Amino acid sequence: MPNGKNDIIAPALKSLLNNKFAKVIVNPAAGAGKTGKLWPRIMNSLQKAGLLFEHALTEAPGHAIELAKAAAKKGYDMIVSVGGDGTIHEIVNGLYASGHLKDNVLGIVETGTGGDYIRTTGNAHDYEEACQRLIHPQKRTVDVGIVEYTKNGGTEERLFVNFAGMGIDSEIVRRMTQQYKKLGSLSSYLMGMMTSLVAYRNRHISITIDGQTREARILTVIMNNGKYGGGGMYTAPQADLADGFLDVMVAGDLSKPEFLWSLPRLYKGTHLTHPKVDSRKAKEIEVKSLDGKLFLQADGELLGEVPARFRILPAALNIVV
Repeated sequence: MPNGKNDIIAPALKSLLNNKFAKVIVNPAAGAGKTGKLWPRIMNSLQKAGLLFEHALTEAPGHAIELAKAAAKKGYDMIVSVGGDGTIHEIVNGLYASGHLKDNVLGIVETGTGGDYIRTTGNAHDYEEACQRLIHPQKRTVDVGIVEYTKNGGTEERLFVNFAGMGIDSEIVRRMTQQYKKLGSLSSYLMGMMTSLVAYRNRHISITIDGQTREARILTVIMNNGKYGGGGMYTAPQADLADGFLDVMVAGDLSKPEFLWSLPRLYKGTHLTHPKVDSRKAKEIEVKSLDGKLFLQADGELLGEVPARFRILPAALNIVV
C-alpha cells in the first residue's frame, strides 16, 4: 500500500540528492568589470536552471585560488568559474593546491574579454546556455600544463590550462599588468602591445625540448595546451587538450616588420608556415635566458621569470563542456 506522505517526500528527496551541489566563484573584475554587472542575471539563470549552489566573489588577484582550495576541501561536487581565463587559471591552481584536482569537476561560465580557453573546449559563450549545461553536465577529462619558474630568487610552481610563454607575449602581459591596468582590458592590451613593439628586443635563450638542447634568438616561445591565445590568435592549430603533449611554438629572430606582417596569419593559424617559426609536440621543456631577465606568463597572468621548466600533466582535470 502507498505510504501517503512518504511516497511524496521520497522522490523529491531523491531528486534533490541527484542534483549537483556547486561552489560558484565569481570574479566581478573580469571582462573589465562586466562580470560584476552581469552576475545578478547569471545568478538568476543558475537558480532558474535548478542548480544547487553557494557563491563567493573574489576581492583581489589570487583570491580565487584560496576560495577554490577551501571549496575542494569542503567536498563540493562542482566548482564553477564565473569570469575569464585568469579566473579559471586561479581556480584550477586552488584545486591543485587542495590535493583534490582530479576529484572535482570544473564548470565554466565565461564572461571575460578573451575567452581563449573555451574556444578549444567547446564551452558555451552565452551565459544562459552555460548555466543550463551545468545541470546535466557532460564531463571531459583534459590535460593541464605545469611550470616551475623563478620568482624573487626562489622557485615556484603553477598550473596553466591554456598556454604559457615568454618573449614579446610576456612583455605585453607585464606592461598590461604593471603600467596600464587601470585602462581596462582592451585598452591595456593595445597599449601593452604598442609599447612592447617599440621597446622589446629579441632574446637569446637556451631551450631544451624532450632532451634536445639548442640556442636561439627568439621573438617568443609559447607552450600551448589549447589552440588559442591572446584574444583569439590561432597560435596552435594542432593542439589537443587530451593528447598528453604541449605544442611548443618557437618564433625565432623575426624583425618588427616581419612580426607585424605575421599578425594576421596568427589569427588564421597560417603562421606555422613561416620559415622562422617552428612548432612541435613535447612533454618536457626547459628554457634559460642567455642575455638577462626574461619574464614568464601563464594564461595571461604574469608569474615571474625564467629559468623555467614546463611539463604536461595528462588527464588531470575534469571540466563540464
